[in-house]
Amino acid sequence: MRRRAAVLGKPVGHSLSPAIHNAGYAAAGLTDWTYAAIECDEPELAEWVGGLGAEWAGLSLTMPLKEVALRVADEASELAGALGAANTLVHLPDGRWRADNTDAPGIATAVGRSGPVSAVTVLGAGGTARAALGAAAQLNAGEVRVVARREAALAELAPVAARLGISLQPLPWSEAASAVAQADLVVSTLPAGVADSVADEAAWRRGATLLDVIYHPWPTRLAEVADAAGVRVVSGLELLLAQAVGQFEQFTGVPAPVEAMRAALTTAASTGS
Repeated sequence: MRRRAAVLGKPVGHSLSPAIHNAGYAAAGLTDWTYAAIECDEPELAEWVGGLGAEWAGLSLTMPLKEVALRVADEASELAGALGAANTLVHLPDGRWRADNTDAPGIATAVGRSGPVSAVTVLGAGGTARAALGAAAQLNAGEVRVVARREAALAELAPVAARLGISLQPLPWSEAASAVAQADLVVSTLPAGVADSVADEAAWRRGATLLDVIYHPWPTRLAEVADAAGVRVVSGLELLLAQAVGQFEQFTGVPAPVEAMRAALTTAASTGS
């Protein structure tokens, strides 16, 4: 039987996910599998998912669908439920849909940490910050600081941290530079340009790692300054790959050919397709 998967969101035409997944299918010998990008908004998701046949193995979800996905799914992983967000819907053999979140383990994989992290600072308090909190929990972070401009956004993360069992310290934007200086892992979830002021003010802890979820334009000012300070810098492409690997394996049930997927992502990112 032909098998299908797709990334859903709006806008989604720029997505690099089809290049990653289709390269994985080819390398794994899954010749009957295809992966596409499909425009879908929040009000459309439930009806759209409800109309899918047995040939659909799974869906990747990007903005603005990560929260509504939990309402569409028949069940959810513990992690997706704790974060209140899912980027993955897996079509189960009995026809039900299971929600999961591969962003959080993707962050942990992307930063290459296998042991506990003493202090994490997250810049920004939007949807990706939820995944960063999930990664911090998986890394057994001793301290987690989240810095943002909006108090309301910070407040929305408090119950997420409580469900994950981590101690969260919300901080105003004025303390961003000092929060960066106290961390051995910094995750910036901010749009391009927003962290420029932090880049110019912050001192960096020796041996620190920065994951900037942006990958275009690259490098960001934050990444440039961190690199010049001797910080290990990881781009959002590594996160994009890691979360896709998690989805690939849930959709197909076979190990992901990571290097083939990485090569396809590198090519797609460099050509803009």
